[in-house]
Amino acid sequence: MEVIGDLPRELFLEILLRLPVESLMRCKCVCKYWYALISNPKFIELHLKYNCSNNVCVLLKRCLLTCLGERENMLSLVCSSGFSFINLDVDLSLYKKEPCLQLLGHCDGIICLSNYRDDIVLCNPATRETMVLPESCLPCYSSISNLIPQTSALGFGYDARTHHCKVVRIVSYWEERSGSGLPHHSRVEVYSLATGSWKELNVKVPAHVWYSPCFETYFNGAFHWYAIDDNRDEVILSFHMGNEEFQVIPMPSALSLYDYSMCRSLFVWNGRIALVIYPRKGIEKSFQIYVMKEYGVRESWTKILTIGPLTKVEMPLAFWKNDEILMEGSDGLVVSYNLKTQELKDLPIYGVPKSFATLVYINSLVSVKGGNRMLDGDNTGENVSTP
Repeated sequence: MEVIGDLPRELFLEILLRLPVESLMRCKCVCKYWYALISNPKFIELHLKYNCSNNVCVLLKRCLLTCLGERENMLSLVCSSGFSFINLDVDLSLYKKEPCLQLLGHCDGIICLSNYRDDIVLCNPATRETMVLPESCLPCYSSISNLIPQTSALGFGYDARTHHCKVVRIVSYWEERSGSGLPHHSRVEVYSLATGSWKELNVKVPAHVWYSPCFETYFNGAFHWYAIDDNRDEVILSFHMGNEEFQVIPMPSALSLYDYSMCRSLFVWNGRIALVIYPRKGIEKSFQIYVMKEYGVRESWTKILTIGPLTKVEMPLAFWKNDEILMEGSDGLVVSYNLKTQELKDLPIYGVPKSFATLVYINSLVSVKGGNRMLDGDNTGENVSTP
């Protein structure tokens, strides 16, 4: 049996797999063997799988006020043990003071951020590695003079066929004086970490993405948005990262259409899509939760429960640990609601009201540049077997 120091190799690997990313980054500096072992794609994969089963956190984006009264974005991790949280030391100079910073999604420890205007950034908060995506392949003008292009949707997710992450971007073209409220047409492009470039897709966008708080969600290989179709019905628009095709998913038939006093938010809960309906305004709010038991089938929407009425709670942020929901309080305080005990607990996390965004997150060593290849030379590129 191979021995590393006084430890068998299998035990050594078991220890490394349980270390946080920050510790592993320091371990890479010990020697060339450790560097190659920790950089090995197989080890990175095993470490990711271990964290998926044991160390799931919530990544929280919020705005804080400086002493000068300016807003600055902060990323924090909320951990399951005692709802402890840590602020992440990530260089977000590009978006530090961006008031409209959006968390677009999470894929294998990599997050995607954008202000929906200029740059799109990939970031691994654990390794502190960031990358600004290259410029769009779509022209910033329209061939029709009276149309104005605008990014209407962005999404980020994993392509299981290529084993790489992708960013999808929908650009809609609006007439300058259109009274229809819908764009003239839309175009779609996809950036893949496998190729490091954008490509335009020759596909029709079957619905028009509209903003709804805490709605954009990656699930089941597809990214989902709140949208309005050509019949002006509310739908869920999804884009599958593998086959690069759109799908329109109907809303529950019980919902009242065009009720702008109600918000719709979308989450993943117990391995299924969950839709939360709640009032836009009010001191007391009730939250209705619908679950889609069979993906894509309207008749499978089932109302599971109603939470509340709760006072001083603005909106849900994330389902977590199956029986907990993180929510934003009306005073900028994050709270947790337990579905089993119906207990509402204040967490010591504050921010500017309505500046919060969350992702269920897993620390990883995965590179935002899509590399993760073994090093050549010596005996440092040996295979990593499952301990």
